[in-house]
This record gives sequence, C-alpha cells and structure tokens, in this order.
Amino acid sequence: MKLVGLLLCMIALCSPWADALYFYLEGSEKKCFLEELPKETMVTGTYTAEQLSDTQNKWIINHQLKIDISVEEIPQGNVVVSRQGGAKGRFTFTSAESGDHSICLSAAPTSWFDSTKTRITFDMDFDDPAGDGHDHKETLTDLARKVHELNERVQDIRREQLSQREREIEFRDQSELTNSRVVWWTVVQLIVLGVVCVWQMRHFKSFFVAKKLV
Repeated sequence: MKLVGLLLCMIALCSPWADALYFYLEGSEKKCFLEELPKETMVTGTYTAEQLSDTQNKWIINHQLKIDISVEEIPQGNVVVSRQGGAKGRFTFTSAESGDHSICLSAAPTSWFDSTKTRITFDMDFDDPAGDGHDHKETLTDLARKVHELNERVQDIRREQLSQREREIEFRDQSELTNSRVVWWTVVQLIVLGVVCVWQMRHFKSFFVAKKLV
C-alpha cells in the first residue's frame, strides 16, 4: 500500500507537465504513431492542425485544410479507422484485438507540388466513455483537473499492466510449446538411435556368421 501511495503521489506531482504532443508535416507527409493496446480499449484522439502563413508569418488554422486519419492493426493489417476530418477535430475507435496499432495523420494535398508546412497538436485519451471531458476542461478547478489527469494516469498504468500480463501469458504458452517440441524431438532421436543400434548388431552378427567367426 505504501508503494501504491508513493506511486500515486509521484504521478500527481508530474501531472502539471502532462500535455499534448505536436509535430510538423511538410506537404502531404504522413506521420504515424505505434501504440500497443489491450483488447476492447477505447481510444479518443483529438487534434488541431495549423499551417504557416507566409503573409502573417505565424501559425494559423486553415479551415479549408483536410486531415487524413487512419488506424491500422499491426501486423494483421486490418483498417480500423479511415476518414478525413477538418483542421480541428477528433476521432474514436475501440481495439478489437490486443496488439500494436498504427495511428497515422497527414495533411490532404491541395496541389501536386504542395510543400506547405503544417503543425499538428495531437492528444490521445484511453478508456474515456464520456468522450467530451476535454471540451470542458476550462470549467474545471485546478484540483478537479489534477484529479482528472491522475485518473487518466492510473488508467494508463492499469492498461500497461494488462498488456504486460497478456505478453507474459503469450510467452508462457510459447515456452511450453517449445519445451514440448524439444521433448518429442529427444524421444524421436532415442528411437532412431535404438533402431540404428539394433540394425548394426544384426548386421555384425550376420557378418560374423558368414565369416564363420562365431
């Protein structure tokens, strides 16, 4: 219990630094993230795309911009999400099977040689059935916001523990299968060795009899 309490305190202290990540795209460049998810985990992704304005020399939201969003199960290749959204939006999906998921975002090209720079602010939330908690963060108090972020961290830890447990079960099954194959291979080797020994003894006996040495 002391260890759990210490862990929760550390998470609470680190929560003010929790923030959405952002990355840059050039033209129709695609950026993908690999996320390992347990089975039946609901994921909500929110994003905001801004483009660099040459005239204003700053990042602005271009409402004409379209963002291509795709989510694919790895290595099965099953497409979970394939849609196009606006410059600001969100998407939600639930993992059908546990494993790696490739989450990709790209700016839809407006011309053949489009090299416009795009900055995307991206955030993901796991197991959030309400789906609209992020829209009302401005109305929460500082304490309520910290509690909300702490709950998200606890859910992340629980999700990682579940994923680790599934990997341990898979590793154990693979080890048992390997051990079983080793045992059967040893038995086959012993049988082959016994057959060879019997054949050699019969062959030598026939040889000695033929040479009248016995």
